[in-house]
Amino acid sequence: MPREPDNHNHVAARGLVWLLSFTPAHPRTARGLGALLERALHRVPGVGPGMPKLAGACANALSAMEGEAALAELARLATRVTYKSTLKLVEAGLEARALALGLGRDEIEELAVPAYGLTEVGRRVEHLGGARAELLVDGRRAELRWFSAAGAPVKSVPAAVRRDHADTLKELKADAKAAAAMLTAVAKRLDRSFLTDRAWPAAAWRERYLDHPLVGTLARRLIWTVDGTPCAYADGALRGLAGEEVAPRGEVRLWHPVGRPVEEVMAWRERLERERVTQPFKQAHREVYLLTEAERRTGTYSNRFAGHILRQYPFRSLAAERGWRDPQLRICHHDCAYPPAMRDLPEWGIRAEYWVRGDGSLSDAPTTGSGAYEFLAADQVRFYPIDAPHTEFSTMDDGGFAGRGADAALPLAEVPPQVFSEVLRDVDLFVGVTGVGNDPTWQDGGPGGRYREYWSSYSFGDLSETARTRHDLLARLLPRLAVGDRCRVEGRFLHVRGDLHTYRIHLGSGNILMDPGDRYLCIVPDSTPAAPDTYLPFDGDRVLSLILSKALLLAEDTRITDPTILSQIRPQGA
Repeated sequence: MPREPDNHNHVAARGLVWLLSFTPAHPRTARGLGALLERALHRVPGVGPGMPKLAGACANALSAMEGEAALAELARLATRVTYKSTLKLVEAGLEARALALGLGRDEIEELAVPAYGLTEVGRRVEHLGGARAELLVDGRRAELRWFSAAGAPVKSVPAAVRRDHADTLKELKADAKAAAAMLTAVAKRLDRSFLTDRAWPAAAWRERYLDHPLVGTLARRLIWTVDGTPCAYADGALRGLAGEEVAPRGEVRLWHPVGRPVEEVMAWRERLERERVTQPFKQAHREVYLLTEAERRTGTYSNRFAGHILRQYPFRSLAAERGWRDPQLRICHHDCAYPPAMRDLPEWGIRAEYWVRGDGSLSDAPTTGSGAYEFLAADQVRFYPIDAPHTEFSTMDDGGFAGRGADAALPLAEVPPQVFSEVLRDVDLFVGVTGVGNDPTWQDGGPGGRYREYWSSYSFGDLSETARTRHDLLARLLPRLAVGDRCRVEGRFLHVRGDLHTYRIHLGSGNILMDPGDRYLCIVPDSTPAAPDTYLPFDGDRVLSLILSKALLLAEDTRITDPTILSQIRPQGA
């Protein structure tokens, strides 16, 4: 596919995609359409998504195709696609299939998950000639392993399999790749389900989650409540904290730490860490955002995440991935009205809003070639009845903004604690991932140095709830690390003692100061080695992984070979 949109190829490709919807259903066809859809949405600088019409054609073709494979692709794409027009088509396809089957949207997504040939939870065995292949899924990845006729493990695909079973081998590899992609999609859907208040009858839950050949590898790493009793899978059964067996009957829900005794939360964390269970997302270690005194005083809005500077395009993409709507790209024009980013929560009858605006005045705001603001200034988080009039903001010449329709906001004290916590957790994620404060290359303050003060205050300032979670976890994990005797957690930093310097890694941004002198050390992520052997009790916290990788690197600073880092840590001429 060309890097730039080509009208002739574009039209021909859409026609071919349309024809595919009339062919007999086949998993390879559905997966190919899904991959083409994602490729068509790759961004072209100065243009946006390269071929959105082709992506739309793929979504329509998948919606028209029969069979489980097409439905599975739609369910996977619903967690991946962030381009609004294409996402609407994907969701419309899922809704239409759900309506035709008389099921809810959540149910159709659950039933759409294939087994990919797995005959038990996490395992599939194929005998190809004298060799044996095993597709193993552990809840984090799908891996193909090969064994000789004698049962001995081999590192690569046997030559006889490549020669005599090429088609089966191709399908097996495709299933492994598709299973890994579906694992990610299901984990994202479950992570977002804390805001849907989902409950399952025990029998349906066992079929779709606990005993499902693929999804079971995720479900058995999570904590659930069965008729209110917390439990997790261990030793072949659901068990409570004391090890007692819990029969799966009645109603099942995902366990959430909000409202749970601190002792219970800590006990689950300790159990997971002791048994070295890695959850697909933060659950036992999930941050809890409680109402503060400042928020009780403001009454109807939270300023906890006000004043941050976000990159507009990454923010919009991440917001869509988390189930938020950010209806309009903010263009730098005089007195343009924009709605806030919002998330509808129909199960609770609530709409959450995050007020963000283009940063800067009309005369000096950094903009893209199309006139869109590069950066957004964050302000309040508010909650409204879901049917309340939508709020709207007008960009002003002085860089501020005035809101309209904000009078119907709910008192924060009336928002259910789990909803409040999860919404603020999303906003914390937006700041941590799309904010400029954790970019190690922004020491100069970005365009014209305008964000230097903000960058410094965020990079080394107070810790958010997410960063405090890292603080507590690292304090427990450090003794198990090979460099644990060179590291300690204190205040806002992980202190690392190298041979050349002592380093302080901020637990919020991951940025580094060197002692003596509080000198800034710039290490971009690509120059930081991974730490594959470091156990973490959850996936998904990229900054935590970076902090650990930087700690392992700096603890042995005399072995660093990267010239960019060496120029900063060694005196000139050394």
